[in-house]
Amino acid sequence: MAEENKLRVRLVTPERILLEQFADAVELPAKTGYMEVLYGHAPLLAELGAGDVTLHGASGGENPGNSERYNVSWGFVEVLPDRVTILANDAQVPSQIDVSAAKQQLDHGHELWNQAGDDADKYDQANHVIHEAEAKLASAENKGQ
Repeated sequence: MAEENKLRVRLVTPERILLEQFADAVELPAKTGYMEVLYGHAPLLAELGAGDVTLHGASGGENPGNSERYNVSWGFVEVLPDRVTILANDAQVPSQIDVSAAKQQLDHGHELWNQAGDDADKYDQANHVIHEAEAKLASAENKGQ
């Protein structure tokens, strides 16, 4: 049953549907910066970056009425006036992030950066890896908030 003046939020990865619930607002890491979506938002399709999706006033999840966070890495988001569909390459709860693997990913990104030479595509790839690793580490660091 739909809740009045709430967004239906769905977070999907290639492996699973991570969540499907209602929220008052959703903060998203778009590729060019964070954006917030409220009920009645104009239709929008945007590319996701790496960072945290925060559901405010979530209902139906683990903490009804509170904020819930999920770390996502790349993908797309479709916003309609009454729903938000997040299609992410990877998504997880901050408490499930493997910090040592994220640190290794960050080191690998720095290695790619140092090896890029004059190749702009290699710099872009290195930035992609570094940004994703930094977002995971920041999310894991703030998992209690």
